[in-house]
Amino acid sequence: MNKAERELAEIKAMMERSTRFLSLSGLSGVLAGIYALIGSGMVAYWIYGAETSLFEGIEILSTREILNRTLVTAAIVLALALISAYLLSQKKSQKSASKFWTASSRRFLSTLFIPVISGGLFSFALLHEGFFHLIPASTLIFYGLGLINASQFTLNEIKNLGYGQLILGLIAAFQPTWGLICWALGFGVLHVIYGSMMYYKYDR
Repeated sequence: MNKAERELAEIKAMMERSTRFLSLSGLSGVLAGIYALIGSGMVAYWIYGAETSLFEGIEILSTREILNRTLVTAAIVLALALISAYLLSQKKSQKSASKFWTASSRRFLSTLFIPVISGGLFSFALLHEGFFHLIPASTLIFYGLGLINASQFTLNEIKNLGYGQLILGLIAAFQPTWGLICWALGFGVLHVIYGSMMYYKYDR
């Protein structure tokens, strides 16, 4: 590579850093996936225990109790995922000697969370109206749209992760009985896969 090509590459890298949020931690995605898998496993256990008495020792729960526990579990999973993402992404930005809170990070967060917050409110509307079976599809679809929308301001892998969430959400919408499985695959397995890819490609 000659001097002109090196200068062009440096200019391109500087422009990319100024317009894209590159401090997103892949490891935080892996942890978010693990949290989601643990949470969905707990919910599956409660639902299974409420619907069958084939195994002794499984606590029989009412639908209201399952719903309350599910909401608390979802809130804990979300809080842990956000805290991990913030701490690990901030650590990555410090390691690379770049600012965490920039115009590009603000654009990324705003384009991500507008659909995500809208999806959360829509899910509460579904909950209020008793359409529990559509909540997994709703969260996956809105989250997928948020990722696709925000991918222009961060790492390219985020777009493919968004498409995966969107596809699983649509499957869950047409097959509501698969909702929890699709939710675990989307928020759990896909996060682990794409988080690992991002970690080995960008973080090490």
